[in-house]
Amino acid sequence: MRFHYAFQNIVNLKGNEKAQAEWLLSNAIVKLQEEEKSLHEYENIRMNMTDQLQLEVENAASVAKIREIQTYIEHLDQCIINKLLDVRKANVVVRKSQSHLTDKMVDEKVWVKSREKAKDKFQFECNLREQNELDEIATVRFAMNVR
Repeated sequence: MRFHYAFQNIVNLKGNEKAQAEWLLSNAIVKLQEEEKSLHEYENIRMNMTDQLQLEVENAASVAKIREIQTYIEHLDQCIINKLLDVRKANVVVRKSQSHLTDKMVDEKVWVKSREKAKDKFQFECNLREQNELDEIATVRFAMNVR
């Protein structure tokens, strides 16, 4: 006799939900990494522009040139602030995705454990039936030998 779990479709569904949650977490992590990379690029550009501003001041550049660099640095500062907000948002999404995945993993584990318990019970009952049949055969043979 073959084991058939009545709720196998639910077990499969929970596995698929977990896989989807893993995929969503993976995407959230990639997005976070992209935002952090972009932030580092802005910070590097700002450092380079600050160094360039210092050089221009030391080399007695025109006020217009210095003001242009300062304006660009202010723009970069605003970009960095915006990017920091994006990084924070991406972090929130990652945390939510991790929590969602944890919930889905627990949910799947509950159903898999339920299936395993049902299979163990089925196996025990099969073994018990088989043992009863063997006992009955042995009893019949013993009774035939006694006659």
